[in-house]
Amino acid sequence: MSQNYAIALEEYPMEWIVKLCGAQDQNLEILRKAFACEMIMRNNQLSVLCNDKTTFATIEEIIKAIFQMMEQHLDVQPRDIEYVCRLAKLHRLHELSLTYQKPIGKTVNGKLIYPKTIGQRYLFQCMCKSEIVFASGVAGTGKTYLAVVYAASLLKKGEIRKIILTRPAVEAGENLGFLPGDLKEKVDPYLRPLYDALYDTLGQEQVEKLLEKEVIEIAPLAYMRGRTLDNAFIILDEAQNTTRAQMKMFLTRMGFHSRIVITGDVTQIDLIKKKDSGLLNAKQLLEGIEGISFVELTSLDVVRNPLVQKIIERYEQEEERYGKSLTD
Repeated sequence: MSQNYAIALEEYPMEWIVKLCGAQDQNLEILRKAFACEMIMRNNQLSVLCNDKTTFATIEEIIKAIFQMMEQHLDVQPRDIEYVCRLAKLHRLHELSLTYQKPIGKTVNGKLIYPKTIGQRYLFQCMCKSEIVFASGVAGTGKTYLAVVYAASLLKKGEIRKIILTRPAVEAGENLGFLPGDLKEKVDPYLRPLYDALYDTLGQEQVEKLLEKEVIEIAPLAYMRGRTLDNAFIILDEAQNTTRAQMKMFLTRMGFHSRIVITGDVTQIDLIKKKDSGLLNAKQLLEGIEGISFVELTSLDVVRNPLVQKIIERYEQEEERYGKSLTD
């Protein structure tokens, strides 16, 4: 039999309470669906009708966690409510408070950028302490965005002199030679996600100036051969599509006072033979070397539309059922 419980919210600002509810009670609806309960907000008190006290205790902890996020001046969105609910069901809610303690960087408008998930927090910690970081994970986990934001932050502080963005040009069977335009025009479509992150943190006008001065450099992976990269932050995106030889070539470009972040998704390998992926090989070969960190982001770290996380989970279940990727 359902019982009625209440959470007093008088201690919180009315603005926070309004944000907790969300537009047209959207956030409360997420909580209702997640825990099969009824909720009514009235006179700064949230009434909860649920089956047992354990469920109510979980909801109460979630409400506290959401207000802690607001206390850190975070703009709480419905996706954040979904994430907090998933953490609570996994009994990992206690890990959330550490996630927002240190910002990664700032937007061009001065807004602080924090890790949004526990996995993102771990990636940030690894980027701070390791010279080379491999970040693999499914689409939408923010691995590329965080790497660019952190690189831009170091550039602003003067800790690096250059940002280099690169990726292999393997996309639907196309090679750069078949694409129109000069080198930058050929590579640009492949690097759009990295540009978006740069615009967020530095602004489009500043990015264009830095590109002209070659402080920010865009280059296909094949053009990295023979170089030594000092005082730079180098990001290799879509690394799952590198070959073993390309990965070795890239890693050995590293000079003094440089950092490398390598991002990729092993479920989206476009090579003819997946086992030839340089990203897969690097994890087997280099794990355990001091100064190199490996981060694995999962569907729990997806920060896009919550529907994306559900889609990814279904594909993962299907792949586990057959013991291999459906695209093999």
